[in-house]
Amino acid sequence: MDVRLSAEQRALREAAARLVDDHAPGSVADLDDEARAAGLEAALTGAGWRELRAPDPDEEGRPLASAVEAAIVAEEFGRGPADAPFLGPTLAAELRRRAGAEPAAALETVLLRPDLSGLVVLDDEHARCSGVAIDARGATAALALVRAGHGHDLVRVPVTGTSPGRDLTRPAAVVGDARAERLPAAGPLTAADVEAWSALALALTCADLVGTMRGAVGLARAYAGVRRQYEALIGTFQSVQHLLADAFVSVEGSSSVTRHAAWAADALPPSEALAAASIAKAYCARAAREVCEAAIQVHGGIGMTWECLAHVHLRRALVSAQLLGDVGVNLARVAAHHEIGGGHDGLR
Repeated sequence: MDVRLSAEQRALREAAARLVDDHAPGSVADLDDEARAAGLEAALTGAGWRELRAPDPDEEGRPLASAVEAAIVAEEFGRGPADAPFLGPTLAAELRRRAGAEPAAALETVLLRPDLSGLVVLDDEHARCSGVAIDARGATAALALVRAGHGHDLVRVPVTGTSPGRDLTRPAAVVGDARAERLPAAGPLTAADVEAWSALALALTCADLVGTMRGAVGLARAYAGVRRQYEALIGTFQSVQHLLADAFVSVEGSSSVTRHAAWAADALPPSEALAAASIAKAYCARAAREVCEAAIQVHGGIGMTWECLAHVHLRRALVSAQLLGDVGVNLARVAAHHEIGGGHDGLR
């Protein structure tokens, strides 16, 4: 594995960073700025980054971009924090690609179990289903799975209305007792397909966590450079320096393990990729809370107020830490892969 980004990948990172810097909220009040949010949505739609995992017509169904490239965009959106849907639609596009279905005509996302630990999997296509459609702003439908004799088939449920919930930047939709419809012209998903999709989903969630941590540290660092106490910048205090240094180390460690997980999603067999992504998720989920709480601590009393953007980063991190399983769930997946104890495959 070569951890260095190619020239094209560096250009993608710079483009995503510019888009986020130009359109992401700079304050909590900006979250209510409809014109700004519309500008971000238009810019993202124009960039076409939600289709990075759509099939390339010239490459026999392979995705247009690698998981590393999708993770680059996910990280920048986490850093923003950008409040336009990216993770959910990207994962929906990956499911459609693996099932051989046509790209969605309208924005859609994926349906996770109520505890967010994995995709909703129905035992019968006629069963009613419930779950949480993540990153659902503007989505009209969410994708889930139904068990079939040959593996899993793809089904779709309607999505109506969203609620900010804990994450103010990525509203979700609660789906209750909805009837699913089988996706037309979609083939079956094998167990390996589901593992590969889960590996990508975890890698992109980790990338979002890394970006969220970077954004929180950047916010705290900027504050430490202007806030004065006892006629000195608080950034000159050793205790603040230690907090930020420890946070930086956690971010870099998370970035390293996430880059490996993103590479593995395309390069390794599905079971190996899922194990690598589960290790990354366990690491990043634990680090993200500590880093974002440290950023609030650097802000002092103002960090506990609604007006401070630091709590928006923390909220996003807490939700991302639960997506596709928390620390315990992912450590159990790793244990199952190495046949240690009972384990957890993320589907049951």
